[in-house]
Amino acid sequence: MAVQTSGDAPDNGGAAAIPPAAVPPPFRPGLEGVPATQSAICSIDGNQGLLTYRGYPLEQLAQNSSFLETAYLLIWGELPTIFQLRDFEHDVQMHRRVSFRIRDMMKCFPASGHPMDALQASAASLGLFYSRRALYDPQYIIDAVVRLIAKIPTMVAAFQLIRKGQDPIQPREDLPYAANFLYMLTEREPDALAARIFDACLILHAEHSLNASTFSARVTASTLTDPYAVVASAVGTLAGPLHGGANEDVLDMLDEIGSVEGVDSWLDRAISQKQKIMGFGHREYRVKDPRAVILQGLAEELFQRFGHDSMYDVARRLEAVAADRLGPKGIYPNVDFYSGLVYRKLGIPRDLFTPIFAIARTAGWLAHWREQLGANRIYRPSQIYTGSVERAWVPLDQRPAAT
Repeated sequence: MAVQTSGDAPDNGGAAAIPPAAVPPPFRPGLEGVPATQSAICSIDGNQGLLTYRGYPLEQLAQNSSFLETAYLLIWGELPTIFQLRDFEHDVQMHRRVSFRIRDMMKCFPASGHPMDALQASAASLGLFYSRRALYDPQYIIDAVVRLIAKIPTMVAAFQLIRKGQDPIQPREDLPYAANFLYMLTEREPDALAARIFDACLILHAEHSLNASTFSARVTASTLTDPYAVVASAVGTLAGPLHGGANEDVLDMLDEIGSVEGVDSWLDRAISQKQKIMGFGHREYRVKDPRAVILQGLAEELFQRFGHDSMYDVARRLEAVAADRLGPKGIYPNVDFYSGLVYRKLGIPRDLFTPIFAIARTAGWLAHWREQLGANRIYRPSQIYTGSVERAWVPLDQRPAAT
């Protein structure tokens, strides 16, 4: 496992090389289109709307796989055998509980705090309980993967109950991964269809190439810190409304529109005011996000079983009208557009949507953590300086008074 390198060390036997004068590369805001790594984990074709994990089409995985099987594929590179999957599922089940000290810490968090902030702090705290950092030890890697995959859902569910003044519900070892999380939220064993659909949602959110939170994870991993800090840094990045937090804003937007009849005028006004249409547009896609296509189908399955949601009609009308106005610009629904409707029908509180995103994306973050360790070089991008030059220091008593 090639985890060594300082990144800033000279490569010529110790003599510092003087680079020739050169024209600096063009500045690209947000590093758009700038390759930052090589990866075998995920492939996106934004023009065709295709997404694969390790070469497997997302549609096949969502239809046939389970989240833990998909997580195994992402992290270890291949689909597991029946024995490997059985062992992985068992290990995750046996590590779902968290220390009472972590639960006590979470009880000190303000009930008004956002669950993503609670999750970031809780994930980081795991580094205190499993402080041995042995990145060259394969068993350490395995143990860290299992702990994070197992404990992140428990932490999310625990804070949800703690902030309501209740004790956390202990995980059940006899329930599958998705069903156990829904059980920990409600202390009721979920309907089999609801659990299956939630498991599929986790698969859809598990990985998406070098997005902001995954880039954050790889940068943190490149310093050779522990994996708990890697995941905590990624959680903090995912919390932003331009990344994982957008799914909450979609429902706020639909509530603001209010009815199918109000869609056209609302959209016209939003476009004229250059207002961002939440759940639309993606840096990678010029067609409808393939995850949104699958999520729309999952939403319809839920509505057929548990009753219709009138906001779905608003969403469909908005998508249809936006196709005429925004489609020519390559702006279509992304993964956040329908995920909130699915989670709401499952009875999940709105501010838990992004923590659920983090539960799923932990698999992708850990896959990129392992890949980064395999050929590590610490990230140290350059910058284009735009500040002042050749300024002379002025004594304090000679500086002009502030206006």
